[in-house]
Amino acid sequence: MKLAAAIALALGAATAHAQSNVAIYGIVDAAIVGERGGSAGNLTKVTSGAGSASRLGFRGSEDLGGGMSAFFTLEAGTKIDTGEIDAAGTIFNRQAFVGLKTDLGSVALGRQYTPYHTTLVNIVDPFSTGYAGTSKNLFPDSGTNVRTSNTISYASPRVNGVDGELSYSAGEQTNIRAGRQFGGAIGYATGQLSVRLAYNSKNSDVVASGGTPAVDRTLGRNTLLAANYNFGWIKVHAGYGIDKGYNAAPLGNANNPYGGVKPTASTDGRDYLLGFSMPAGMGTVLGSVMHKDDRTSFNQDANSWGIGYLHPLSKRTSLYAAYAHISNKNGAGYTVANNTESGTGNTGYNLGMRHTF
Repeated sequence: MKLAAAIALALGAATAHAQSNVAIYGIVDAAIVGERGGSAGNLTKVTSGAGSASRLGFRGSEDLGGGMSAFFTLEAGTKIDTGEIDAAGTIFNRQAFVGLKTDLGSVALGRQYTPYHTTLVNIVDPFSTGYAGTSKNLFPDSGTNVRTSNTISYASPRVNGVDGELSYSAGEQTNIRAGRQFGGAIGYATGQLSVRLAYNSKNSDVVASGGTPAVDRTLGRNTLLAANYNFGWIKVHAGYGIDKGYNAAPLGNANNPYGGVKPTASTDGRDYLLGFSMPAGMGTVLGSVMHKDDRTSFNQDANSWGIGYLHPLSKRTSLYAAYAHISNKNGAGYTVANNTESGTGNTGYNLGMRHTF
C-alpha cells in the first residue's frame, strides 16, 4: 500500500507539473540462476536482477533560472520473481535524494551511491557489478560501500577532462564521528582513456546508550585505483583496491557457505581486476579475472574468473548469459554473486532477460 501510494503521488506530480520535466524509468530483469559448490548443495532458481537490479524510479529537474536547476530521484527496488519490494520496510531504498545544480557543480541530500561504488561500476568492472562475473565476487561492493543514507554529496563539472565528487554520510549519533562515512573520487577522461581514484572511510563506532557500553572500532578504509581504455575493437578494464580496517571488506555471504573452517572477512587486503568488453556479432562479450590477496594471518586468498555474453534484441531489451568460478584458499568464503544476490557456492551461471524503460 505504501509503494502504491507513493507511485500514485509521483504520477500525480508528473501530471500536474509537467514543466518540471519528471520522468518515470525502470529496469525489469529476471534470470535462471545456477549455484554450485556450496555446502548446502546445488541450487537452480529464478532470480530477479541478476544482471541489473529490477527497479521503478522517478526523476526530474526544474530550471530555476540564472543557470541553476533543482533535481530529484526516487528509486524503488523490486523483485520480479515474486513481485515484492526488494527490502522489507522500505519504499525508495535504492536512491532517494534532492539537490541543486549550478555551473559550479551539484549538491544533493538523501540516500545515494558512494564514489567507491560508482567507480567500480563505471570504470573498473566490465560486468558493471552485475551478472555472475561481477566484481562483487571478490571486491567489497556491498552494504554501505555501495550506498549510504543521510548523505550530502557534491559532484563537480568536468573541466579539461577532470572531475571529482565528495560524499559525507552522518552517523546521527551523539558523537559526531560515530557511524559516519565519507568518501570521494577524482578522475580524468579524454578520448579512449578513463582513469579514476576513489576513497572510502567508514566509522563503525557505537556510542553508549543506557547500560550499553560504547563500542570503539578501527576505521574501515577502501582505496580504489581504476582505469579503462577503449581500443575500438576491445575495451580493457583494470582495478587495484586496498582495504584496511574493521568492516572495510565484509564478506558477501558470511554464513560459512562451504562448511569446515568459518571464513573471516579480511581487514587487510588487496584486490586486483583485469577485464575486457568487446563486440561480437550483434552482441558484446565480457570477461574478467580477479585476485584477492588477504594479508592477515588467515591468508584467505582467492582467485576468480568470469565470462559473459549480452545479446540485444532492441535498444531496450537484451538476453544474457554469464558464468563464473572462484578458487578459495585456506578456508576463504568468497561466493559467485550477481547484481542482487551474494551466492552460495564457488561456481555460478545466469541465463536471463533485461528490459529498460
